[in-house]
Amino acid sequence: MSSQSAIFYLWDTWFVSWVIAAFWADRPTGWPDFGSQALHWIVTLVGLYLLLGVYSDEHTSVGRLWSVAEPLGWTLLGLTAAGLTFCWWARLHLGRLWSGSVTRKLDQRIVETGPYGIVRHPIYTGLIIAAFATGILRGTIVALCGSFFMTLGFWIKARLEERFLRKELGTETYDSYRRRVPMLVPFVSKFD
Repeated sequence: MSSQSAIFYLWDTWFVSWVIAAFWADRPTGWPDFGSQALHWIVTLVGLYLLLGVYSDEHTSVGRLWSVAEPLGWTLLGLTAAGLTFCWWARLHLGRLWSGSVTRKLDQRIVETGPYGIVRHPIYTGLIIAAFATGILRGTIVALCGSFFMTLGFWIKARLEERFLRKELGTETYDSYRRRVPMLVPFVSKFD
């Protein structure tokens, strides 16, 4: 099996495990209106489709920027796995407070330990790392555009989530956390 084909198995395995784990989350008690969440969902899903959905020979030869040698391919596969593992660490650290959408849970609080002490949105950070490693491995304009769209979608979602949490949990409380921990890139607060 090549790294080019293994990448799809890795993403499929992560996705199935992520959906199954969704059953262990608490029910939401509040959320922003659907319209405010639609943009991030559309942008992220378009990115996901461009990154992983367009994979026939017909599409991957068009716009090919480079071909990755297998040693580098396996390294990029490992980087993708590291990004998805970082997501899982964050997901497990949140426990029942996790949600796939922007929501409020009954016992909602700011989690600022573990991966949440490194970045405020470690799940998005891990997915962005995995998306770019995958885009570089695939080596096509389409896949790289998918990585950029996914990054934009997660940035939009992070901004929405932060506005919602500031309102729900209190501006002072959330802003204190925001001043201490960067949004998506460890040690860099310029992207807030």
